[in-house]
Amino acid sequence: MKQSGKNRTAGAFALCAGLFLAIALLKFGNPAILEHAVQIAQTGAQSSPSNAGLAEILMGRTGRGPADIYELLFQAWPLHWGYWMLGALACLGVCAARWRLPKPTWLAATPLLWLIWLFVSAVDTIDPVLTRLTMVHLTTVVLCYCLGLFALSKVESIRLFWTPILLGFLLMIYIGFEQHFGGLEATRRFIYSQPGWENLSPEYLKRLASNRIFATMIYPNALAGALLLLLPAMTVAAWQIGHFLTKPTRLVLAGLVLIVGLACLFWSGSKAGWLFALVQGVVLLLGTRLQKRWKIMVVVAVILAGLTVFAFRFSEYFQRGAPSASARIEYWRVAVRVFLDNPVTGTGPGTFKTNYQRLKPREAEMARLTHNDYLQQACDSGLPGAIAYAVFIWGTLYQCRRVSLSDKMSHAVWLGLMGWSLQGLTEFGLYVPASSWTAFFLFGWLVGKSESTE
Repeated sequence: MKQSGKNRTAGAFALCAGLFLAIALLKFGNPAILEHAVQIAQTGAQSSPSNAGLAEILMGRTGRGPADIYELLFQAWPLHWGYWMLGALACLGVCAARWRLPKPTWLAATPLLWLIWLFVSAVDTIDPVLTRLTMVHLTTVVLCYCLGLFALSKVESIRLFWTPILLGFLLMIYIGFEQHFGGLEATRRFIYSQPGWENLSPEYLKRLASNRIFATMIYPNALAGALLLLLPAMTVAAWQIGHFLTKPTRLVLAGLVLIVGLACLFWSGSKAGWLFALVQGVVLLLGTRLQKRWKIMVVVAVILAGLTVFAFRFSEYFQRGAPSASARIEYWRVAVRVFLDNPVTGTGPGTFKTNYQRLKPREAEMARLTHNDYLQQACDSGLPGAIAYAVFIWGTLYQCRRVSLSDKMSHAVWLGLMGWSLQGLTEFGLYVPASSWTAFFLFGWLVGKSESTE
């Protein structure tokens, strides 16, 4: 009877965890440090009601709660709502958890060591406000890892976890399709009809003029990161959840999820995202049981097709001199300089914005994050923080690689985490709750599940 009650609690936790991550995909796609930006935007615009309203619209009212049912359904939610939801989920997770640290214990415990060092580096931060916002977020990220490791990995009926995530993922995809087929143009007309739109930042106006979709995320590359992370697992989930259907029907459902996900990745216009998806496809093919000759031929064909699409899709971008790549190089140059000046504890978690504002060239556009999660750890928390984070990410992927081949879902999750980790070289997915909460939940699940299948 006691074991049956434990199983029911574990099942309830899996369902609630899936619901939480589905909501995160739809409502928490803004970086954690933008809570501060919203407060500034609202405070600075108080003298002009029209500008204040426009600022709140653009930032999704993340500084305070939605004003009506429309905003509740269609705009981003305040991030502290997500923290309260995660806290409630953690209470349930404690009841469902089995407190055993997998081997190697040093690797499984690395996120906790990383978090401890972040608190050490936070003591001497140059921007307490940004560091506070960042530390609260990164603490919840590690909490998600612990819940995945100690609670979710012990759940037997994992479909309860994947079903709500699949529904949330498909709704995110639907919003991306809606943006591509007219929604972005409607948004442009709405913004341009608001008084004071000319005073918006050049970066936002540039993004507004683009046809790149971003669905429920802060911008297109963040959407690409969510797709890299979840598309392999969602394709397998569509197959497994429809177990009561005929095999051809299940193949069609899984194929449709894959196709619409790739379409959104293509429309996001993410250059690095497309290349990392190509890497995922190649790794997947290399793990198949095809004869070596056929495997080589298929891999070469996939690479050539992927690069051809890449060259066709982004030819205009390279003709314009690859401006976003040049901007990233400038971000990274400043981050390296800050790290070399503060190699042990950095300047405090989340403080790249403060450093970049001081060190950037006058003509360079402003940036709040480094657009490289690993380099951000180095300049924010020094070499120990960067090493701890990188060792956990890549050490876990290496440790779980062989064990993940034991079943389709584990391998799909591993592929997604690999793609998300690769994108961390060019983006800031760690600081977007929707993707970082999901990724660390899955890291914990994979680590815990790997031990049980060895």
